[in-house]
Amino acid sequence: MYINNKILIGKSDKKELSILLDKANRHGLITGASGSGKTITLKVMAESFSDAGVPVFLADVKGDLGGTCLSGETSESLEARLKKIGIKDFEYKSFPVRFWDIFGEKGHPIRTTIDSVGSDILSMMLGLSEAQEGMLAIAFKIAKDNNWKLDDAKDLRLLLQYISDNKSDYITKYGNIVTQSIGVIQRCLLTLENQGADKFFGQPELDINDLIQIDANGKGIINILDAVELFKSPDLYASFLLWFLWTLFHTMPEVGDLEKPKIVFFFDEAHLLFNGMPAYRLKQIVQVVKLIRSRGIGLYFISQSPADIPDEIITQLGNRVQHTLRAYTPAEQKVVKAAADSFRTNPVFDTAEAILALGTGEALLSFQNENGEPEVVEKATILPPQSKMGVVDDITRNKVINSSPLVGKYEETVERDSAFEELDKLIKATVEAEEAERKAIEEAKEAEKAAKQAEKDRIAKEKEEAKLKKEAEKAKKEAERAKKNTVQYKLGKKVVNKTVDKALNKALNKVMKSLFK
Repeated sequence: MYINNKILIGKSDKKELSILLDKANRHGLITGASGSGKTITLKVMAESFSDAGVPVFLADVKGDLGGTCLSGETSESLEARLKKIGIKDFEYKSFPVRFWDIFGEKGHPIRTTIDSVGSDILSMMLGLSEAQEGMLAIAFKIAKDNNWKLDDAKDLRLLLQYISDNKSDYITKYGNIVTQSIGVIQRCLLTLENQGADKFFGQPELDINDLIQIDANGKGIINILDAVELFKSPDLYASFLLWFLWTLFHTMPEVGDLEKPKIVFFFDEAHLLFNGMPAYRLKQIVQVVKLIRSRGIGLYFISQSPADIPDEIITQLGNRVQHTLRAYTPAEQKVVKAAADSFRTNPVFDTAEAILALGTGEALLSFQNENGEPEVVEKATILPPQSKMGVVDDITRNKVINSSPLVGKYEETVERDSAFEELDKLIKATVEAEEAERKAIEEAKEAEKAAKQAEKDRIAKEKEEAKLKKEAEKAKKEAERAKKNTVQYKLGKKVVNKTVDKALNKALNKVMKSLFK
């Protein structure tokens, strides 16, 4: 409940325990075993921030937060809890809700371009190694240098293919192009698309300011991401939340300490954010968590155990709610002790024993005081939510969606000339040029072949002509010689021409003359 500029979360036997609104951007932590009441605490916080005029963004991974748009209903157990903590005139009411869904089925679609996601977050989504991440960064740099816009997966796929096919053109300027790494990225991208990321990437992009809105009554809009399906793909879910955090950090201006946050962001199932995260990446996230508070943004991490959150993050979380933990093994007991040691000790009770003894709806609370110091840990009973706890039927959900001022803004995808179209034109032009060059080369080869054949025919003809000429000359010479060596003589009435050897000719002439004298 929002009372006197405070977010009332619960009550102990002696006092009310509240988050100071101007300290809400000091971030927070909600932990506890399954069924211990973490979702109730989250809901109470979200409702209170809304009443304070602070927009909220949260992911509904179980589907039981949609009822926030409906008024709650009293019950014996709720009345008993209210009586126990001494709350009178408790108001059950609905809150302004806006539903979102990256698949566009149970809320306004959330889209962003691959360019906006960037190579760092996309590498996390794809689960790339450091070397593969470097290859992806090169691809992004090439696209930027050529003004090729990366809107969706098909843009990136074609870009990677083009770089692989033309890697010799880029090695000198951008470094080694490893085709094996490109192949891995392509396969991981296909896997991500099969998880539904193809609906996340594209136009129109989400305007982050559409999440930071209040209604006509001054209440902060509670933005609920339907993540029931999304949560089935844990890597995509975690990557989406990291992208959202990154976008908030790089979009929101520096504002310093405010009277109240500009938006509060709840990271449910926060352990997924840090699973397998390399040290250099965790360092970047820690830096964002440290600095984002100056943008007026409060971050609240929700998980089963404090051990799920890296120590570097835990130290930045000033407002803490610890529900019960179960410890049956030495390792689990060690976790309980670590959780207890993270609180400012209350001399009235043993913190570790208290954590194990908490009932459902009870928690240990420690929030920052006016000086920004953590208060002594207190055992408290958490307030019940004012709105309905549970799922919302499709008719009500659609009514809320269709009454939103954003209806129609994000529903239809928009295609523009991006890297795919630019590269497709370039590839086609290259193919046409290569085809023209191939054709020209073939024509040149044919022309050269024809020229060679013509030359060959000419030479053969010249040889034939020379041969004939030579034979003619020979025949002529033979004829002339035969003429010179021809002797006429008469045999009776016949005149005989006889070609003989010169040596014999003289002798024959003498004989013939003597015969026919």
